[in-house]
Amino acid sequence: MSDQSAKSQRPYFIWDYDLTEEDVRRILRGDNEVEKTWLITRILEYAKWEDIWRYLTVDDVRENFERLRFRWPRDRELWAYALERWSHCE
Repeated sequence: MSDQSAKSQRPYFIWDYDLTEEDVRRILRGDNEVEKTWLITRILEYAKWEDIWRYLTVDDVRENFERLRFRWPRDRELWAYALERWSHCE
């Protein structure tokens, strides 16, 4: 698969929206906080562990964490715990 065709494919964790890899990257770099926080949450909830870090950094998660709306409260608790632990490693 060429690099261009990969960019035009829908990431597996966005099965219900017509967004390409390129769209995902554009939203994450963009200024629309509503779209960005929705997408960060979606990645954290549905992407495989190694794929999360292909799109996000710990700082991305930390900077947007208060605005993230997780589907399950337990997910928020787990990510809050991880952020707390990682802050001690820096």
